[in-house]
Amino acid sequence: MEENKDQCITDIIVANNGPLKIKGNLQIQLASGEIVTKEGTTGFCRCGVSENKPFCDGSHRKIEWKG
Repeated sequence: MEENKDQCITDIIVANNGPLKIKGNLQIQLASGEIVTKEGTTGFCRCGVSENKPFCDGSHRKIEWKG
């Protein structure tokens, strides 16, 4: 059985002055050990200020983070 190539590709975008955006079906193990699943595009914090780490909550805009 041949896999659909689109299912094997994960898009990762480093947003200018913003989060790391990962597009795909994700299974994420948090530091607590909890497993979270996400579908579509998920933003991961790069600025370190998010109240919802490891996910982006837009806090980088408030502090005008550059990165």
